[in-house]
Order: sequence, then structure tokens, then C-alpha cells
Amino acid sequence: MNLFVICAALLVAAPASGQSLHVRDADTIVVDGTPVRLEGVDAPELRTRAGKDAKRWMVNYLQGRSITCELTGDRTYDRYVGVCYTNGQDIGAAVIAAGHALDCRRFSGGRYSQLETAAARSRIKRAGYCR
Repeated sequence: MNLFVICAALLVAAPASGQSLHVRDADTIVVDGTPVRLEGVDAPELRTRAGKDAKRWMVNYLQGRSITCELTGDRTYDRYVGVCYTNGQDIGAAVIAAGHALDCRRFSGGRYSQLETAAARSRIKRAGYCR
């Protein structure tokens, strides 16, 4: 294996952490310049009212907090995929439990399914790739 491949693998597996944060929507955050897609979280699209509400909730929830993300090594578009935490709390679990997103079982293995609220299931259309 050449040195470039080894270095690239180490870079992808490295955690992203920091306080510099931008919320794109309820399932994508940018931590210190690294865009991270929250693994297993199915949030509503921003063009919907539920999507705007979910983003607003996420901005308020994360404001002023330190974030640490464990990246899986997978990528989707320009984003790394990972599970992110603040104060030891899984951010994906928090947004789902708050009723602003659904579990994407295909990618979560169902780890968030018990956190879904009935209101969220009736209000948010589950993405086709999450069924």
C-alpha cells in the first residue's frame, strides 16, 4: 500500500471537532470547515416548513457548544458521514427525540427508531432511501 493511500485513510478516519459551527439543515452540520452528514438521520428538506423548523431547532440546540464527530470514512456529495456529539449527547438522537427528524434505518441500523415521535412520523415524509 502506498503512503498516499495510508495518509488519506487516516485523514478520513480522524474525528472532526470544534466550536466553529454552521448548520446547513437538521442532518448536515459544518464543524470547523468539515461538512458532516449525520449518519442515520432523516431530516425534512429545507424547502418545507418542517425543514425550516428543524434547522432552527438545530441552530438553537448547538449554539455555543463544542462538537465532536466520529467520521465513518463514507462520503455523500461534499459531506463526510459521521455521528456527532455535544456534551456526550448524540446530536442525531437529540434531533429525532425532539421530533424534528426521523430514523433512517438503512444507515442507522435502527438505533434511533425508538426515539421517533408520533408527531414527527405524521408530519415528516420519510426519504425513499430510508425506507
